[in-house]
Amino acid sequence: MALALPALRRPSVIPGFGLTLGFTILYLSLVVLIPLSGVVWRTADLGWAEFLRLATDERTLAALKVSFGCAFAAAALNVVFGALVAWVLVRYRFPGRPLLDAAVDLPFALPTAVAGIALTALYAPDGWIGGPLAALGLKIAWTPLGIVVALVFVGLPFVVRTVQPVMEEIEREIEEASATLGASRARTVFRVLAPSLSPALLTGFALAFARGVGEYGSVIFIAGNLPYRSEIAPLLIVIRLEEFNYAAATAIAAVMLAISFAMLLAINSLQAWSRRRYGHG
Repeated sequence: MALALPALRRPSVIPGFGLTLGFTILYLSLVVLIPLSGVVWRTADLGWAEFLRLATDERTLAALKVSFGCAFAAAALNVVFGALVAWVLVRYRFPGRPLLDAAVDLPFALPTAVAGIALTALYAPDGWIGGPLAALGLKIAWTPLGIVVALVFVGLPFVVRTVQPVMEEIEREIEEASATLGASRARTVFRVLAPSLSPALLTGFALAFARGVGEYGSVIFIAGNLPYRSEIAPLLIVIRLEEFNYAAATAIAAVMLAISFAMLLAINSLQAWSRRRYGHG
């Protein structure tokens, strides 16, 4: 009777898998997992009743609504305008294109506090943009709309840089074939190009949304920080820490962590489905 021999593992072309995997797990544990576990551990010490009391506080709920609502709105806007910017950079050649391409990355390098001060100066009632809008009855600075403007600014590069490489792989012949078969421009965009771009768009949305939820520096100057109206959750955490109310700060952080994880998990699941549905992965 022949004995079944264990299958031999094919050696890797690049050695060191075990070492690099161990370093990766250690690095992620020190930087991500252990700090997040500390939040969960500290929350568990509060007790369920105390945690619910702190998490359902009226001011806390209002701040969470502002943070997640504005981040979602800004990410949705960035998906639309980020795709348009990426399309222009990929499909057209024009004077100043390298400068425009470099400007997309400016929010990555610019300190968020500087961005917040600049946006506030522009969109304040006496600013270059805010002044004419205020004359029309539209106030941006020191309102939730100002928060959305700041989050659009910091989140745009995530969408553009995620979608741009995928657009570069789409051949122009696909669009020309669609037009030859009689499809309108709108039909070509939504029925031919959009399915190919949907995984990248979802990824860009998730990155912009995640950045917006945790954004602090560029928001606090333009938000006005009015409780129950334009106060974001990260600022409320800082306020609770300054009040030495560590329990409330921990509860808010735990709620943000849970909601962010759930939404990102749902977005990633939708992204995986989109790749299977349209054959990208």
